[in-house]
Amino acid sequence: MGKEVSKLLLTDGWQIGIGARRTDALEEIKQMKPEAVVTAAIDVMSEDATQRLEQLIADNGGMDLFFLASGIGKQNPNLDSEIELRTVATNGMGFTRMVDTAFNWFAANGSKGQIAVISSIAGVKGLGMAPSYSATKAFQNTYIEALNQLAHMRHLDISFTDIRPGFVKTDLLNDGKNYPLLMSKEKVSLQIFNAIKQQRSVKIIDWRYRILVFFWRLIPRWLWVRLPIKN
Repeated sequence: MGKEVSKLLLTDGWQIGIGARRTDALEEIKQMKPEAVVTAAIDVMSEDATQRLEQLIADNGGMDLFFLASGIGKQNPNLDSEIELRTVATNGMGFTRMVDTAFNWFAANGSKGQIAVISSIAGVKGLGMAPSYSATKAFQNTYIEALNQLAHMRHLDISFTDIRPGFVKTDLLNDGKNYPLLMSKEKVSLQIFNAIKQQRSVKIIDWRYRILVFFWRLIPRWLWVRLPIKN
C-alpha cells in the first residue's frame, strides 16, 4: 500500500522521499518521475533507521508529511513465540522508532506537518488468531492518540492521521487462506490518499468495516473472549 500511495502522491505533484528494505521496489517508483523522488534503504528494525530517515528528510529538502506503511502480521493460533516477538518488534519498536523521529523532526524545525500511519481495525479487540498483531495495532492506535495530545501540549502544529483498514489483498495475506471482505490495495490506497489530504484524524476503510467495528465495540468482554472467531 505504501507503494500505491507513493504513486498517487507523485501524480498529485508531490516531491517524495521513500525508504524501504527492498531497494528494487524503490527504484520502480523512482522511474515514474526521477526528478521528484529521493530513495533510501531503511529497515525499521535496524538501529540506524533513525539516522537513515533523518538523512532522507535532509536529502529531500525537508518534510511536510510523514507516512508510515511498514508492518507485519500473521495468524498464529499455535502461539509460536518467534512470530509473536517478531511482530511486536516490528509493529511496536520499529513503529515507535520511525514515528518518534518524524515527530521530533517537526518539533525541532518548528514546522507544520502531518504524521499518517497505517494501523488496522484489529486494534479494536484482542483477536485470538493473531494476538501480537491485534495487540500491536492497539498500541499504534493509542500511541498516535497520545502523540496528538502531546503535540497540543507542546503547541506544535502537527496533525495526525490513523488509517485503519480491514483485510487488504497484499503479499501479507498471500497465504492461501480465505479472508472475508477482502479489498484491493488500489482501492484502499486511494482512500488512504484522500484521508491524508483531508487530514482525517481516524479513517476506517471501508464502510463495511466501519459497520463491523461499530458492532465489535458493543460486544462485552465476557462474550467476546468466548466467540469462536477464526479463518
